[in-house]
Amino acid sequence: MCGIAGFAGAVQGVPEDRATLQHMIGTLHHRGPDGSGTHVEPGVGLAHARLAIIDLATGQQPLHDGTETVWTVFNGEIFNYVELREELEAQGYRFRTRSDTEVIVHLYHRDGDRFVERLNGQFAIAVWDTLRRRLLLARDRAGIRPLYHATARGRVWFASEIKALLAALPERATFNPDGLAQAFTFWGPCDPDTLFSGIDSLPPGHLLAVEADGTRTLTQYWDWSFPRAGDAPAFASFDDAVHELRDLLDDAVRLQLRADVPVGAYLSGGLDSSGIVALVKRSGIAAVRTFSVTFEDAEFDEREQQQTMVRHLGTEHTTLHCTRRDIADAFPTLIHHTEAPVLRTAPVPLMLLSGLVRRSGYKVVLTGEGADEVFGGYDLFKEAKVRRFWARNPESQWRHLLLGRLYGYLKHSPVGTPGFARSFFGQGMEHLPRPVFAHAPRWTTSRRALAFLSPELQSRVAGFDPFSFYEQRLPATIDSWSPLARDQYVEAKSLMAAYLLSSQGDRVAMANSIEGRFPFLDHRLIEFANRLPPQWKLRGLTEKHILRKALAPLLPPEIARRTKQPYRAPDASSFFTDGRPADYVDELLSPERIRDAGCFDAGKVRLLFEKCRNGRAVGFADNQAFVGILSTMLLHDAFIRRRAPLTNPLPATGTE
Repeated sequence: MCGIAGFAGAVQGVPEDRATLQHMIGTLHHRGPDGSGTHVEPGVGLAHARLAIIDLATGQQPLHDGTETVWTVFNGEIFNYVELREELEAQGYRFRTRSDTEVIVHLYHRDGDRFVERLNGQFAIAVWDTLRRRLLLARDRAGIRPLYHATARGRVWFASEIKALLAALPERATFNPDGLAQAFTFWGPCDPDTLFSGIDSLPPGHLLAVEADGTRTLTQYWDWSFPRAGDAPAFASFDDAVHELRDLLDDAVRLQLRADVPVGAYLSGGLDSSGIVALVKRSGIAAVRTFSVTFEDAEFDEREQQQTMVRHLGTEHTTLHCTRRDIADAFPTLIHHTEAPVLRTAPVPLMLLSGLVRRSGYKVVLTGEGADEVFGGYDLFKEAKVRRFWARNPESQWRHLLLGRLYGYLKHSPVGTPGFARSFFGQGMEHLPRPVFAHAPRWTTSRRALAFLSPELQSRVAGFDPFSFYEQRLPATIDSWSPLARDQYVEAKSLMAAYLLSSQGDRVAMANSIEGRFPFLDHRLIEFANRLPPQWKLRGLTEKHILRKALAPLLPPEIARRTKQPYRAPDASSFFTDGRPADYVDELLSPERIRDAGCFDAGKVRLLFEKCRNGRAVGFADNQAFVGILSTMLLHDAFIRRRAPLTNPLPATGTE
């Protein structure tokens, strides 16, 4: 796990280019504190900040193929590098290191752009082909590792994080209204858009080739795909599929345990992380180190289930106890790393937890992220199933009552009263035939925050229709898929890619130089799960049915049967103590600062501020708007006004 940066294009002075590269990579020290390196020649520069995990002695980058005709800098891991290396050595390729990075340059030499199809990993890669004067950028299939690029001054620039691009291109530090509208609707800007004008994100599963004459080609090499609804089953039986799933899970965990440093695991107490830890234990690791977070609010706390798994597997366990004050103190640091607005505070405890992992002497943790997208685990999928059933008889007096079986973990649940549930979930029924039907209630709730934009920005995003916008990005075949498949695709491409793997994934781990690994997002598992009949994933209103069956022999019954409880944290209430706001909150949300930034309507923000101060913001819409506005103002402070971030890297937190 590392940070990369670089450029290709117009020739300038090599000394100046080296200084620019060092400035860029210096902003990514948190991604790679174990060393850095650069390669500069006329018209190209490559830089790397290293977090040493594989081949600690000789894995430095930039790295070339031995003839200096192919160079690479690379962020991430190639989990099947051992098998690929053996294959390449048998064909006569000679290796100078033991690193997974060297596999990349030899595979590119052999296979050209198709080398990415052989990689099992999570990666952002830049390859420089010296003979062709050609730059190739590649991002992993699921979008686990970030990669941004911009065109300026006759060059293409790239980096793992936007702050490295802004170090070279400070003029790009302006907000993109479209990216802001997307973040306030989908919980994050949608690839290739970002919050910053003129800076793009390379979409997951894509390559960007920049030729010597400046020609650019964007190619998709992989995507989530599902069979047509009604196609013949791809498996002989459910039991056969369960056995195949167990084998895939074992192999995914086996590959992702490869490291030359100790590997730990997160343990939330739910099915997914518990299953990963059980698989790690089953792989033969005797002493498994696990980490979890607990809360003072019982609504968010899962310590009972965590301790059940600790006792069951006998792991060496460390817990970080997170208070609301901890969240408020660390929130500015989080936003400095996310480089995008967030609508929830949930990433903060994970960032604090990664700090605990680092202080415990670990650099790598396995997580259960991705299982809900791959195996149909979210309440959103169950909710959509009930709403489709309800829509077949909209006058029914009982069908909508099935929604009462959902969201039992919420203190202020939208299904708390039947009348409100009927009104809330009746939103968007007119979108029933559309692929985005399942997401209409969530997007409708989130985008209410757009009402707080300044009149100027509101006029600039007035034509933004999230449903049409998103449908333009969907594959032509999506209408032939089952309803659950459509819901899964949109979820994977929106919330997972834009928020969970970014603001709540890569960024919160790398803030403390921790590499998170995601066995459930092994592309072989995704492809396997996508071929499953929908009822094997969502059986009635029981989520992840086949995954439960596969993991049941390894888990206590109460964990294997436990209903999904999403990971959450207290939101707007975190920023007020007895009605008194945190100092920076009071300053940033003052009418003067709001007007100075020009993003929001000062009067409307003040009304929301007072509502939150008085503890009356109990609904999703108010909480998301407050957190979204505050995070945007922090971004404006750090990247537009260029003030030193209001960071507190080690807030007071307790361990248990």
